[in-house]
Amino acid sequence: MKFDPSKFDPANIFDFQLAWDYLPFILGGIPMTLLITLIGMSIGLILGLILAAARNSKNWMFRLPARLYISIMRGTPVLVLLFILYFGLLMLGIELTAIVAACLGFGLASAAFIAEINRAAFNSIDAGQWEAGRALNLSYIQTMRKIILPQAIRVALPPLGNVIIDMLKATSLAAVITIPELFQKAQMVAGRTFDSMTVYILAGLIYWSLCLLISFAQERLEKRYSKFL
Repeated sequence: MKFDPSKFDPANIFDFQLAWDYLPFILGGIPMTLLITLIGMSIGLILGLILAAARNSKNWMFRLPARLYISIMRGTPVLVLLFILYFGLLMLGIELTAIVAACLGFGLASAAFIAEINRAAFNSIDAGQWEAGRALNLSYIQTMRKIILPQAIRVALPPLGNVIIDMLKATSLAAVITIPELFQKAQMVAGRTFDSMTVYILAGLIYWSLCLLISFAQERLEKRYSKFL
């Protein structure tokens, strides 16, 4: 690779007028990006809680399948999973819409990471907390809801915040299965204007702004649950 200083023009790095003109169009992809993130994270949280319980089970019939699922999903790229769900299942006669395939793909993949986060959070709670619940004649569900979960959530929040931020950024992969999310709209503008540098810098700034909002919400939740220290 060679660099030719004579062809370098700082003005070509970012065209503010172009960015301003196409900003509304690119921002139009945010609702789809957030929708995929929200649904995918919801699937991941529910499935991740079930997997964490199965992973901690003393019954190998629950524990081994959970470990196998977690291992496979942690070792499979999300892009591969999206292609399997959107294109591969067609060979079995199963046709999913692009949005359903994306939500399922991100949800199934994130569940593996969330399961390990939940498992670590539950294991961090002292066994005496369960004994305290029994001493107060609380049921399993009451002990979990009133004693264990508030403490486990405080431990799990930082890594869960990282998962949702990673998922938000990874939704850009949904562009390959024709979903009109933020990154696909940026690609359309780049192809139309031939100014890839400006458009992709703009897209990066938008993703960064969304991640800052998530980080702010995470910090607020951490302060809320800090009383359980």
